[in-house]
Amino acid sequence: MRKTHLALLTLGATVLAGFVTATPAAARDYPWCAQGGEYDYPGECAYSTYEQCQASVSGRLLFCGPNPLFAYGQAPRPQPRTQRRTRPVAPY
Repeated sequence: MRKTHLALLTLGATVLAGFVTATPAAARDYPWCAQGGEYDYPGECAYSTYEQCQASVSGRLLFCGPNPLFAYGQAPRPQPRTQRRTRPVAPY
């Protein structure tokens, strides 16, 4: 019974150490981004060449643009979101 507890404790510590030392993917460190459609600004920045980006966005109603973090060396400011005004619907 003691060996089982020790084995489970060791396994738990190993898994926890794996989560602590894991680093997030650096997908925003590439110079080209797929933009538009389902992606917020700056988009999916996972392409090292413009051609790679073009191949990925082909047929997806997206476009390729430069990564502002890579191009300008700073984080972009979030764009303020404006409320969309809707016209009240008149009853018939």
